[in-house]
Amino acid sequence: MARKNLLAGLLDPAEPNELTAVNSASDAPGAARPERRPAPLTPSFTGRGAVGAMSRSLERLTSEVVSARAAEDQLKSGSVAVELDPNLVDPSPAPDRLPVIDRPSEEAFVAVIQAQGQQTPILVRPHPSVSGRYQVAFGHRRLRAAAALGRPVRALVKTLTDAELVVAQGQENNARADLSFIERAAFALTLERLGHGRDVIMAALLVDKTELSRLITARRALPDFVIAAIGPAPKAGRRRWMSLADRLASPEMQARVTEIVAEEAFATLSSDQRFVRVFAAVTPVPSPPPPPAPAVHVPEAGLAKDGRRLARIERTPTTLGLIIDETLHPAFGDFLVARLPELFAAYEREQARGPDQSAG
Repeated sequence: MARKNLLAGLLDPAEPNELTAVNSASDAPGAARPERRPAPLTPSFTGRGAVGAMSRSLERLTSEVVSARAAEDQLKSGSVAVELDPNLVDPSPAPDRLPVIDRPSEEAFVAVIQAQGQQTPILVRPHPSVSGRYQVAFGHRRLRAAAALGRPVRALVKTLTDAELVVAQGQENNARADLSFIERAAFALTLERLGHGRDVIMAALLVDKTELSRLITARRALPDFVIAAIGPAPKAGRRRWMSLADRLASPEMQARVTEIVAEEAFATLSSDQRFVRVFAAVTPVPSPPPPPAPAVHVPEAGLAKDGRRLARIERTPTTLGLIIDETLHPAFGDFLVARLPELFAAYEREQARGPDQSAG
């Protein structure tokens, strides 16, 4: 009988136990078999037995799966910030910043994060080729600060293509006007070398074709070792970087800069000071002008009949000056200037006749 009543506890007690009724009726000798009723198509899971417990477990699991999928969708869309181990986050494949040179500024930034916490999350994407790792779209300084402090970094995780990553990276930095000219130029050339089209690079840097060409031209013209040695130099500007590129066209100037950046004192300078040091070193030194020839004073030349001085003559190896004292004869200077063409014509006639004819 225990075997026949094995499923009795799975049904609602309020429901008639058909199996028990059928078995009991069939056990009675000569008893008529009761009419079989078809089992309901949808079983009731509202009972308090094992089936009810199973129903509640399934509902709970279903809810957890839905919640997990919703959380996963939120993470993929980048709408929820999570905390990540900085050691699991790799730099962007297209770096937009030059190596850190201004250590005091970097240390001050870390101190702010330590005191106030990370107010703005960084943006990362799941690493396209390494499971469990991520790549930064923007927020490299915040990532370095979190790593230096031994803290998790708050991040938005979003699935991005290579093009979407560099566009988000470039636009975020441009919105903050945070990149110097040479960093933007280096970023543009890096994106071109990675195979991104000009449309993607222009979108990343928010520039037109003309400005993009200037950026790439400037970066190509500058030796890599010079940019690495100087750093971002935010105060330098496009014109001085382009001028520096022109001056470094000669191997002699490049050799001169190589000597300068190797100096011990050079490493103690800020990035802007390094630019000034290199720029001054390759600036051509103008030749000093020749010293002026000493004036030869001719005393009391050109006297009037009454003995008054008309003019003073000053002669040098290349010039002759006639100094008129206008306090004596104010109009004489104008008279003389007006007659200069006539006097010069007379001079040319004398020269044309020759010295013999002039003497006769």
